[in-house]
Amino acid sequence: MTEPNCIAGSATKLDPAPCQPHVQADRDFAAREARSRMKKLLIRTWGCQMNVYDSERMAEVLAPLGFGPTDRPEDADMVILNTCHVREKATEKLFSELGRLRVTKQARAAEGQPMVLAVAGCVAQAEGAEIAARAPYVDLVFGPQTLHRLPEMVARSARAGGLVLDTDFPEESKFDHLPEARTTHGVTAFLAVQEGCDKFCSFCVVPYTRGAETSRPAAAVLAEAQRLVEAGAREITLLGQNVNAYHGEGAGTLARLVEMLAAIPGLARIRYTTSHPRDMDDALIAAHRDIPALMPMLHLPVQSGSDRVLAAMNRGHTAADYLRLVDKLRTARPDLALTSDFIVGHPGEEAADHAATLALVREVGFAGAFSFKYSPRPGTPAARAAQLDEAIKDARLAELQALLAEQQLGFNRTRIGTVFDVLLTGPGRHPGQIAGRSPWLQAVHAEGSAVPGTILAMRAISATANSLTCIIEDHQQERHAA
Repeated sequence: MTEPNCIAGSATKLDPAPCQPHVQADRDFAAREARSRMKKLLIRTWGCQMNVYDSERMAEVLAPLGFGPTDRPEDADMVILNTCHVREKATEKLFSELGRLRVTKQARAAEGQPMVLAVAGCVAQAEGAEIAARAPYVDLVFGPQTLHRLPEMVARSARAGGLVLDTDFPEESKFDHLPEARTTHGVTAFLAVQEGCDKFCSFCVVPYTRGAETSRPAAAVLAEAQRLVEAGAREITLLGQNVNAYHGEGAGTLARLVEMLAAIPGLARIRYTTSHPRDMDDALIAAHRDIPALMPMLHLPVQSGSDRVLAAMNRGHTAADYLRLVDKLRTARPDLALTSDFIVGHPGEEAADHAATLALVREVGFAGAFSFKYSPRPGTPAARAAQLDEAIKDARLAELQALLAEQQLGFNRTRIGTVFDVLLTGPGRHPGQIAGRSPWLQAVHAEGSAVPGTILAMRAISATANSLTCIIEDHQQERHAA
């Protein structure tokens, strides 16, 4: 096993080996701390659904130490910033937030109430040294693969002081050491089944921060799904950086894993994200046709409509490849809604390349999309290339987003007058309203009352870009968890 990364003179090395006496001492110390008093934990999460999942697991790992949730940093005994390196200016946003929290930490210290300040996630993994240098008041810095070692990190920080830095890629999977118990915050839940990426797109830092592609065994996924359903989840979204590259023991493919999950009583809906076009095989396409629990929505990032730019991005597919996939998917499931990701202004992109992206968008017709200006990520190939002028990127992004917004509203309007099942998630924003999700992940609200987790047939009567207004079509069609 490799040793955790460590900054000499400013960090405490965290030895992960559980048999070491000082590690057991750290755990004993943490247990005594947990018995002493209840403590407050604030986790702020940026970025993808995988980060949301990781934040939930952090809270579960820390619960035995006596940490309960708070929304107020001034009340928090521990604050974790779970960072994302994909968003623009991610590092500077982190340091801006750390600066504000430093003031809060100092104010609490003056009152004899220490605060543990931690940075987690992909920025922590990629830029731990810079965090240590620029923010020496941070107590813990750890990457996505070591969150299961949080209790030892907290104890080490409390006992010895100084920065504890743990950005290793351990040989053991974090999933083997996380608590079995899961908490749910409603009737929907995330479940990580795959992590890492072997694709090495030119713009993307994920292979360097999440590591190589790995998949969890099917038995572990099914067991966690069962616990989530028992805790009240009716819809589970399977997560992975390349989720359709899943190859876990006992299932082998994502299509087979979905089939196995669909057999769990009470699990009404299954989704998965994020997919790569190179890993969308015929079995998974057929699953959209054959498995009713698999929702008719697919997030399938294309990034660009230009073959020249796609080659520069190292995407491994062409625009024609993507369009053929779309045809196969819609043949298998005609009501399938497609969403995607786009990057404008990748180094080398020209006006003709941007026009090709707009043409692809018009041909496919998306129900929604995430779109961004290219911004360099340290260590990635595209960061070393000549960059486009920001004004050009701004103009291209605005044009693309206008088209995508038009398509999203248009798709939502196609639901008007149709009847479909809605999974109720809770009360609506206004008195007398209920809220839920359509099969296509649209937000739905209607007048009425019903228990969250109920599935009701509803008819859409109006649409905005972000939601549908519905009426309950038939109370007799209510379906509850088994």
